[in-house]
Amino acid sequence: MQLRCSYRLYPTPGQQQALARAFGCARVVFNDGLRVRQGAREQGLPYIADGDLSKRVITEAKRTPDRGWLGEVSAVVLQQALADLNTAYRNFFASVSGKRKGRKVAPPRFRSRKDNRQAVRFTANSRFKVLDNGRLRLPKVGDVPVRWSRSLPSEPSSVTVIRDATGRYFASFVVRTSTDEALPETDSEVGIDLGLTHFAVLSDGTKVSAPKFLRRAARKLRRLQQDLSRKQRGSQNRKKAVVKVARAYARVADTRRDWQHKLSTAIIRDNQAVYVEDLAVAGLGRTRLAKSVHDAGWASFTSMLEYKAARYGRTFGRVDRWFPSTRMCSDCGRINDRIDLSIRAWDCPCGSHHDRDVNAARNIRAAGRADLNDRGAQVRPASVPAPRREAVTHRELAPPGV
Repeated sequence: MQLRCSYRLYPTPGQQQALARAFGCARVVFNDGLRVRQGAREQGLPYIADGDLSKRVITEAKRTPDRGWLGEVSAVVLQQALADLNTAYRNFFASVSGKRKGRKVAPPRFRSRKDNRQAVRFTANSRFKVLDNGRLRLPKVGDVPVRWSRSLPSEPSSVTVIRDATGRYFASFVVRTSTDEALPETDSEVGIDLGLTHFAVLSDGTKVSAPKFLRRAARKLRRLQQDLSRKQRGSQNRKKAVVKVARAYARVADTRRDWQHKLSTAIIRDNQAVYVEDLAVAGLGRTRLAKSVHDAGWASFTSMLEYKAARYGRTFGRVDRWFPSTRMCSDCGRINDRIDLSIRAWDCPCGSHHDRDVNAARNIRAAGRADLNDRGAQVRPASVPAPRREAVTHRELAPPGV
């Protein structure tokens, strides 16, 4: 399988200028290609093929005085910018025609030099190279120092150089992992119920408290936002304040990502099979709980579980979101009436006493094992993004009996 490995870069001032030229040239080529295709559409002309577009906005443009500076950067960077534009158009056409499932994809739009994230991609054709001294050699940029937090599992097929809103530089390598990374098999299987009070409740009774990184940093973020609002627009002090706010948010995101990586790795290492509930995160993100939902980061956590399970030879499954994991008794299978969110424990007529979240996790594990399919459980291997129009979970649309 293919993975991305990201490392911190520390380019010199001269290399930063060279990367800035690469960012700008890639952005100009992308915008020129988009402008040409939009103009052809407005004039009623046929869709311009990828090869013809590349010839027009790169090969021929380099010979003109207005775009002669495109030759100062690697040609692969420019070709990859057009490849991104072509991919965006294909995704848009597939979404409009119904071939692409999930929420609708908008047509590509122009890139701005003021975007917080700038990126360029170098493929193997550009002959980038990881040197023996640990530096990354990029064409027409130089040998950039890299902070290697771990070794690459294989030779990279491409590298994307990213500059984020805080001014940090990263190198994201695409590598292919071998098939000998499977972990020793275990007999343990676990179901996970995700929530807000407890980030994750496992079917074995383990409860992982929600760290709430954004809530904990709210006071500092509020102060930085207030300082930013007082700065005059266009001033240097405002630019400095923008960077301070970006760094604070980046620290929250980095801390959350590191914590989720450690937790997901521990769960995958200790269990042969992992099952989670397919939550409508996009819909919940538009309710009054939006801030807490985004702070939890359920989608990124389940994505980590999914790809780590595939990498290390584990089983991963998502239980249908309409499966009544909370209302179903994990002992007798009886489905009770709707349970208010304030009720954290309940008794079943069969005599069982259940913790709300632990019972849901056990039902998710059972549904993942496909032991309850005759009761309405559905298991699918991949997630389906919630439609844009879905603001909340509509129980009236649930299948009968759920």
